[in-house]
Amino acid sequence: MYHSVQAYHDDPYQVTVRPDRFEHQLRWLHRHGRRGVSMRELLRRRRSGHDARLVGLTFDDGYADFVTEALPALVRHGFTATVFVVAGALGGWNTWDDPGPRKRLLTATQVRQVAAAGMEIGSHGLHHVHLPGLGPTELAEHLLRSRGALSALAGGPVTGFCYPYGDAGPRETAAVAAAGYEYACAAGRELPAGPLTLPRTFVGDRDTPPRLYAKLARHRLTTGRVPV
Repeated sequence: MYHSVQAYHDDPYQVTVRPDRFEHQLRWLHRHGRRGVSMRELLRRRRSGHDARLVGLTFDDGYADFVTEALPALVRHGFTATVFVVAGALGGWNTWDDPGPRKRLLTATQVRQVAAAGMEIGSHGLHHVHLPGLGPTELAEHLLRSRGALSALAGGPVTGFCYPYGDAGPRETAAVAAAGYEYACAAGRELPAGPLTLPRTFVGDRDTPPRLYAKLARHRLTTGRVPV
């Protein structure tokens, strides 16, 4: 689970990875015979029993630096990834990270560019809000409108969702399924693992090879799976 890849001075929420660290992390995967892939590809390969050595790479929030920093590095290594985009904030800023540093979000044109480069576009909602705080009608509209808008930009169906803030309970997972999503990624909460609550491992700027080894081992112990 990544967020932003960018040079920085201040990052109170620890969502940013420096480009050189990101490059080192991708090299670490490559050296160990692993290939980073989108969630769409990972789940497809898993269904057929051919997911060995694959690691799902996800980027939450849809930061514009994915195009300038993350995408070129992924392409160099022959990797793909899933970018979870906030559909109602295209070309805007990460206003939910107050008082953290402002980061520009992907524009509609950049979302098309990312999809054309072979990356998967997923939904991070219409707005970056806590889903449990929405009423039933508002929740359904939030999920459907974001999926429709992003499908139009991606040039194909958007089948993946990521819960803002990791907020997901039975009501939210049921609504995600009803909106037509095939899978959803969770974070930060202990939830029963399933296609609508896929567990992920946070990767940050401090994650050197020893820490990555530790996170791989911890993820295997808690989920029995290779990290996504």
